[in-house]
Amino acid sequence: MTEPSREMPPLTRRQARELARTGQIPIVGETPAEPSRAGEEANEVPEPRAASASAEPKPEPAPGGAKETGQPETVAFDALLDVEERRAAAAASEPAQDPTPAPAPTAAPTPAPASLEDLFAPEREVAVKKKRRGLGCLIAFLIFALIAGGLTVSGIWAWNNYGTVIAEKLGWDGPDDFEPGQATGEVLITIESGDDGSRVSNTLFEAGVTLKADSFYDHLISVGETTPDFFPGVYRLQKQMTSAAAWEALQDPANKLENTVALQEGWTVNGTIEAASVGLDMPLDQLQAAVADPSVYGVAADTLEGWLFPAHYTFDPDTTAQDVIQAMVDRTRESLTAAGVPAGDEQRILTIASIIQREGGSADFGKVARVILNRLDPDISDTQGLLQMDSTAQFGYRQTHPDAPEQENAFSTEEQLADPNPWNTYVHAGLPAGPIANPGDDAIAAAMNPEAGDWQYFVTVDFETGETLFAATLAEHDQNVAKLHAWCEAHPDHAGC
Repeated sequence: MTEPSREMPPLTRRQARELARTGQIPIVGETPAEPSRAGEEANEVPEPRAASASAEPKPEPAPGGAKETGQPETVAFDALLDVEERRAAAAASEPAQDPTPAPAPTAAPTPAPASLEDLFAPEREVAVKKKRRGLGCLIAFLIFALIAGGLTVSGIWAWNNYGTVIAEKLGWDGPDDFEPGQATGEVLITIESGDDGSRVSNTLFEAGVTLKADSFYDHLISVGETTPDFFPGVYRLQKQMTSAAAWEALQDPANKLENTVALQEGWTVNGTIEAASVGLDMPLDQLQAAVADPSVYGVAADTLEGWLFPAHYTFDPDTTAQDVIQAMVDRTRESLTAAGVPAGDEQRILTIASIIQREGGSADFGKVARVILNRLDPDISDTQGLLQMDSTAQFGYRQTHPDAPEQENAFSTEEQLADPNPWNTYVHAGLPAGPIANPGDDAIAAAMNPEAGDWQYFVTVDFETGETLFAATLAEHDQNVAKLHAWCEAHPDHAGC
């Protein structure tokens, strides 16, 4: 019985290197690849090295009559190691096998031996190019964000500057008139001689009778009343009336009051006595004589400007002009006392309150008062103590130029701003020479109790709603002024523009 040939167990890389150091050459019994077979597999394994010129001596048969297989008993160590490495690589790359035993594979040909330099050469690392899918997504997102951000910023800018115009053009600014049945309360309005439809329309709006400044005027145009006749006097109406109902009420003689005068906040002495003359059916020259000497009423001032309190007054038929003026001065003192104005400080408070009354709406009185005080404060004023209030420049110009034409709109002329009269706060620092109008209770209270804030600028950007914007810096104020000009461009026929 022949003894089977022994095969060498698989070697690890460390074992192979240890054998190389000690010089031991293992004996294996694997059949070398046939020449023809090796040629077919040339694309998979390296070609064998050229043989030596002298033939190697054929080894003796193994003891015990080992069967000759026609292969050399000694295989180059390099080839053996290459085979082991290929087996390990193949095992690592193969997927998990089914537990069922697979049929025995066909013996693979022995690769050609390699050199020791190949054995100990460093393993080559193949650089794998990473796919850069994230870069394209990031670029696309940034482009989308820039476009969306640009549209958002542009939309905000357009709305802030032209929102009112856009809303009006698209019909988003609400109704133009109150609904029937909304009328409530009672209000007295004064129509003066020479008032036209546009002025009466604005008077009704300021008194809360109509919804918008041009509601009543638009109604007159719609019914063909392009040149309506208005009779001067005081009329009793309601708040939140339709324009049609207000027109009917003004035509009804029963709504016209006798011996009654309704004075509005912000009127001057001249405007006040003219209204009193109409409402009381009293000669104007008598009232002019009654206001000539303020000391008659205990007022230590050059004029009674600011002292004729705006309110509704009803007098007996035999009331004199001096009685009328005394009643108005007394009512002013009541308001000053209620606001807590110290004795001797009345003229200063009335001066501040008169500017507040002419410059802002009642909802903004406290802020306007703060702007005035901030501009007067030398530690924080951006205007070197100049109030720069258009209302003072316009009032002072009319005082020194009584024959000047009526103010056409809210904007001061260059001539008004440069006139050196003592009321012009564009020319003179500090408060003007005295009050510029007759303030009401709310304005006097605001002068005594201004809101806290750092505002130094303000501008009304909508003459219909009275919307007023306040700013702490000139740059922000300039942006707000641009909104006013945009509103006027959309409302070129409005009296304020």
